[in-house]
Amino acid sequence: MDNLNKEILEAFNFRHACKEFDPVKKVSDEDFNLILETAHLSPSSFGLEPWKFLIVQNMELREKIREVTWGGKKQLPTASHFIVILYRKAHFMRYYSEHLKYLMKNVQNLPDEAIVNRSKFIETFQKSDFELMDDRTLNDWSSKQTYIPLANMMTAAALLKIDSCPIEGFVAKDLEKVIGENFGINMEHFGISCMVAFGYRVNSQRPKTRQPMDEIIKWYN
Repeated sequence: MDNLNKEILEAFNFRHACKEFDPVKKVSDEDFNLILETAHLSPSSFGLEPWKFLIVQNMELREKIREVTWGGKKQLPTASHFIVILYRKAHFMRYYSEHLKYLMKNVQNLPDEAIVNRSKFIETFQKSDFELMDDRTLNDWSSKQTYIPLANMMTAAALLKIDSCPIEGFVAKDLEKVIGENFGINMEHFGISCMVAFGYRVNSQRPKTRQPMDEIIKWYN
């Protein structure tokens, strides 16, 4: 096994859902900006980037989140950095939305003809390929994209020997209210996918348990 392969496997073995962090040890700006850049560079369906990342360093705001969170009670007060990950809601993700036209024109820099063609392609995808025409299914599709940058950030952190913990243990409607009332975010536009904490562990990691490879992987040669 070469050094790069070994380094990657070591990072994945190092990574675990850290339940409590050392509140004194802080992730450097350089390292955290690199973690954020892996989110920024993450892929999404059609390159539509249906996400927003709220970096919550204010401890009073963290406490408001903690009040409606059951899966982050120890992480919120101790994490060096804490992120709430939002997804963009259905109205903005439909094939004919002004938001998608804006992305294609001003971010992806597509010419008008390409925008028309791509919009038609997305229409087919949403209408028939994946049947994403009601709000629930389109919201789920949008939220699902956010787990790609989540995974990339945690992997980048592990390579830097920084711990992390993804968090879904919260009351969604109550957390949406907290975000809407305290963060200046219009929750008609966004929903909450998950949260993630970063820092340095205080407790040792339990040995990993996983199903055998042949239980989860099947080859077709």
